[in-house]
Amino acid sequence: YLNGHSDVIGGIAVTNDDGIAEELHFMQKATGAVPGPFDCWLVLRGTKTLHLRMEAHNRNGQRIAEFLAGHDGVEAVHYPGLPTHPQHELAKRQMRGFTGMISLELGSLERAKQVVERTRLFSLAESLGGVESLIGHPAIMTHAAVPKEMRDRMGVTEGLIRLSVGVEDVDDLMEDLDQALRA
Repeated sequence: YLNGHSDVIGGIAVTNDDGIAEELHFMQKATGAVPGPFDCWLVLRGTKTLHLRMEAHNRNGQRIAEFLAGHDGVEAVHYPGLPTHPQHELAKRQMRGFTGMISLELGSLERAKQVVERTRLFSLAESLGGVESLIGHPAIMTHAAVPKEMRDRMGVTEGLIRLSVGVEDVDDLMEDLDQALRA
């Protein structure tokens, strides 16, 4: 979300263990795992519109999660902005909005593939937090190398779809999801 334009890769590792911190520091220096000046500039550029983008992500994410929660083609929706989410109360205390990250359970590998392939406005990609809306199928994308039994224990079932809701017109996005789920 910081950059917001899907053109920078970055992250952070945090620990309160001095030994782990020392190992991480060594690995960072040894591998050169530091952002370049242009990457830093891109993130800085993105922070200037972060508050505006987050308002849109939060608003669109909430609307789409509520829409999907009532959709016949969806078995379950995982989104902290829904009162049915097990950590909804905690999220309300800790967050000012619930972002645009939504996962939904469609029940089977075939059904998930079908929906992912039929969306028109959501691009199939493994990224998240950009202005554009993305759809992913973790079981065959980000978690493909993880054994099925472990994925299932983690809740990454074959029927799980992940959405990164962007800042586009939310009615257009809901219409796109609806046509993909009804097909």
